Amino acid sequence: MGNRDTRVRGLAARAGGWSVRHRWAAVGIWVLFVVLAMGIGSAAGRVDVSDSDQLQGETTQAARIIDDAGIEEPAGETVLVQGRDGKVRATDAGFRRAVDEVVKAVQGTGAVTNVTSPYDPRAKTISKDGRSALVQFDMRGDPGTASDRVEPVLKAVEKVQRTHGSLRIEEIGGASMGKTFEDAFGNDFQRAEYSAVPVALGILLIAFGALVAALLPVALAVTAIMATMGLMGIVSHLQPMSDTANSVMLLVGLAVGVDYCLFYLRREREERMKGHDPQTALRVAAATSGRAIIVSGVTVCVAMAGMLFTGLAEFQAMGLASLMVVAVAMVGSVTVLPALLSLLGERVEKGRLPFLNRGRRRNGNGAPEGSRFWRAVLRVVLARPAVSVVVAIGALLAVTAPALGMKTQNLTLDQEFGDSLPIVATYDRLNDAFPGGSEPAEVVVKAADINAPEVRSAIADFRAAAVSSGASRGPVDLTVHGRENVAFISVPLVGGSDQDRAEKSLALIRDQVRPDTLGKVDGVEAPVTGQVAGSKDFNDQIVGSVVPVFAFVVVFAFLLMLLSFRSLTVAITSIALNLLSVGAAYGILVAVFQNGWGASLVGAEGVGAIISWLPLFLFVILFGLSMDYHVFVVSRIREARLQGRTNKDAITHGVVTTAGVVTSAAVIMVAVFAIFGTLSMQSFKQMGVGLAAAVLIDATVIRGILLPAVMALLGERNWYLPNWLHRLPDLTHDEVAAPPPPAVTDERVGV
Repeated sequence: MGNRDTRVRGLAARAGGWSVRHRWAAVGIWVLFVVLAMGIGSAAGRVDVSDSDQLQGETTQAARIIDDAGIEEPAGETVLVQGRDGKVRATDAGFRRAVDEVVKAVQGTGAVTNVTSPYDPRAKTISKDGRSALVQFDMRGDPGTASDRVEPVLKAVEKVQRTHGSLRIEEIGGASMGKTFEDAFGNDFQRAEYSAVPVALGILLIAFGALVAALLPVALAVTAIMATMGLMGIVSHLQPMSDTANSVMLLVGLAVGVDYCLFYLRREREERMKGHDPQTALRVAAATSGRAIIVSGVTVCVAMAGMLFTGLAEFQAMGLASLMVVAVAMVGSVTVLPALLSLLGERVEKGRLPFLNRGRRRNGNGAPEGSRFWRAVLRVVLARPAVSVVVAIGALLAVTAPALGMKTQNLTLDQEFGDSLPIVATYDRLNDAFPGGSEPAEVVVKAADINAPEVRSAIADFRAAAVSSGASRGPVDLTVHGRENVAFISVPLVGGSDQDRAEKSLALIRDQVRPDTLGKVDGVEAPVTGQVAGSKDFNDQIVGSVVPVFAFVVVFAFLLMLLSFRSLTVAITSIALNLLSVGAAYGILVAVFQNGWGASLVGAEGVGAIISWLPLFLFVILFGLSMDYHVFVVSRIREARLQGRTNKDAITHGVVTTAGVVTSAAVIMVAVFAIFGTLSMQSFKQMGVGLAAAVLIDATVIRGILLPAVMALLGERNWYLPNWLHRLPDLTHDEVAAPPPPAVTDERVGV
């Protein structure tokens, strides 16, 4: 840990130096980049993920057959007519009259076609108990926009309901559900996104006490997000994007954009407080915080790239969008930020809020002493590091323990929305009356000649076997598109809304019925799709991608930390601590949303499961964001060791001097993620609670207690690198030892 040549300057220091010398050029290039990215992206348009891109396996195969054939399946709607008590039957005159009125009402809107009455002999849509019947029809026009045109139909059905109080007359289907959810929750996520920026700004105002200093991180994050939105439009022609990817990009962009600027700005202000001139302060900030930003940014990008290995188009879009916004924010932080700080000079303190202008304790050379709270905590931690490690790890493992019983699944409507929407109750009543009827499996049959005798015979055998096998109670409907040589077989699955039972029925269809019938005809493709099949295929693919994604992220993060710090110990401990943080987040999720501990506090009663995509998503996001804190804290500790401090002094200095900025960054992220924890949909609520809890644990227990305790126990072994690894590239050559302040005093602190 000897002295370094302060003339050696790394990439971050060179970028910062160039930006300071060419301030207006750096700002102009950044603005031009943002404007061009947005303009070109807008002109190019965004290509969104399509159904045929969503999954690998049978659901994607079915979607591609349909797309290649040019068949556009209409948006189907259903009206449930049901007696409110056990006395009313579908054969009653009043019941028949209500059904006829529904048929006339929906036909009268001019927005529907193919209206089928339950009394049509071919319909078979009267329930076995005789209390319920279905009126079925299709929406005219593009099925993708059917929810925009369904309102007149809904109003027509409601009008019939008002005249028949003894019956339930309720409409449900893709279009009506889409409209209901959009009306109830469509702006929910958007409101959370919009409130994130004011929340971040408010916390930064408290942290800096000055309006201009608080605006800088938000401005960098927002411009990085704007540029990435444009880049997403361009890149979407190679990798389709989505609204979900856009929302995740905004969250990640705000988090890292604010973090990077916060770390850089705090270091620059600290150096000026020590008495350095503005140019020296910026040079030191560039060489220290700037370098840490690059190390952190590359590590976060690697973590986000893990999503590309899932094979799921939605995850790939989220991963690529997040990776791009992190890269843009990283570049902006080490280029335009030093230029702006150089231009503003002392004016960065403009707009100071008097009631927040409390004097901070400073040491002998003028620098802030750092957090008194964390100094007191560290005094205890470093006095008994072994006890601190045992207690902290024990607490984290206890929090992680519930995760061992994690149950993941695609949430049903009642799990996702509870009883907040009447249409959820309609969905349950429909499934009770017609098990499997609302979301049947669909077999898409493709043949060289769909009307060939052997194909028609195989289809007939399949329809019969689907019922005789016990997978379906029927009716098994057939729709043939002769010109396209494609047929659709609709199979209501036994199990209905019970996902486990429905999946067993699906397995019977796929593994037994299909091979024994359609599988015996050469050249016939017959993938099985539908809601249950899609859910099953999605879960299988998520589970199958866990190992490669985890391995990729962990291995490459380990290598980056090893190369960046030239320490095998730092690389191992960084991975171990991050995994503890992720495990604790999993444990909290399971305890609250699956086991129901404290579920009423967040409005999550009765969910009973974790949505299937969340564990993998959380791992990637949290592993990336946790590296932010780890890199900045360990970089500061390493810097202190390079300056000749003892191990305990270096740990204290590194943690205490970064505690304020890490706390501010963590509070911003916790507050933003907590906003999403207040949303109505359980999937967003789980995401928000999981992210907020993990960041809070990471910034307190992990970085404030466990990391310093472990490093205190390890001593000089923190910087251990085996001889056989010395041949690895040296990425520490660009570290610059900060010059002493004009008035040098002893800043060593006791523990």
